[in-house]
Amino acid sequence: MRAWKFGNDIDTDAIIPGRFLTIYDPAELAKHAFEGTRDEFAKGAREGDVVVAGTNFGCGSSREHAPLALLGAGIRVVVAESFARIFYRNAVNTGLLPLICAEAGEIRDGDTVSVDIGGGFIAVNGKQFAVESVPGFLQTIVEAGGLVAYAKNLDEVETCSTK
Repeated sequence: MRAWKFGNDIDTDAIIPGRFLTIYDPAELAKHAFEGTRDEFAKGAREGDVVVAGTNFGCGSSREHAPLALLGAGIRVVVAESFARIFYRNAVNTGLLPLICAEAGEIRDGDTVSVDIGGGFIAVNGKQFAVESVPGFLQTIVEAGGLVAYAKNLDEVETCSTK
């Protein structure tokens, strides 16, 4: 997986500009991901690439379009020093895995990154960097493909009794 490196305070408008919020298809959104911020991303991102950032990734509005655009571009994991709270939850809810790594700043653009969730680290050019564990319930949602897919697989639970 190749790293696409970004800095601090990358807001949702940088990830997917507001003028594209009438689009809901992740593949179509991906064509405009980072438009005006890093134009080569939309044409260059490949399945399995990783977005790497500094602090406060995904700040700004609460649009779900931002993680959807990344998913449409083939990104399944975002590694950052920290995330804006609402982006973190929107990422999980759409099936994008947000990983917090205090050493994300050491990763360079184009580096090869592999993720070992079970081991609690990412490997970058032979070095291992610890990542914070993702709570099991949230990881289950991501693995299901997002909250809607997760909920579709739930068995109906009877909540009332006629006794």
